[in-house]
Amino acid sequence: MWLSLLLVLVQFAVVVLRYAFGTSFIMMQEGVIYLHAILFMLAIGYTFLVDQHVRVDVLYAGWSARRRALVDLIAVLVGVLPFCALVVWASWSYVLVSWRFGEGPMAVGGLPFTPFLKSMIPAMAVLLALQSLSIAVRCVAVLRGLAETHLPHRAHQGSA
Repeated sequence: MWLSLLLVLVQFAVVVLRYAFGTSFIMMQEGVIYLHAILFMLAIGYTFLVDQHVRVDVLYAGWSARRRALVDLIAVLVGVLPFCALVVWASWSYVLVSWRFGEGPMAVGGLPFTPFLKSMIPAMAVLLALQSLSIAVRCVAVLRGLAETHLPHRAHQGSA
């Protein structure tokens, strides 16, 4: 949440400096890229937790809690966890090379945190995988009759 506020403030400063004063700073422009990337990569697991990810609810919304839990369990096992494993596998050497060579800024005068930014890629996949495992455990609890829903925020909203 605070990263989004910081992102807006830095972007606002970049625009004001550019159009009101005719100047810009590469570090600030790259800062917008870094903040945007970090914000979305670190928020993906939380977005899955609160069920705010993109979903076509045409059929899903009308299903019973058990059916939704079964579909989500299958989606986690067949889609999300393999995707996370693929992202970690595909990005691991990319990130290691960046750290090994001490990769510098994207542009002259930019922020020298490129290896850190690239490290957010496997971190995002690991966080999403952990959240997916949590949801899978909740789905199993619903399927076994131990919980009403696998979506924590829906327990407070009734059966919707």
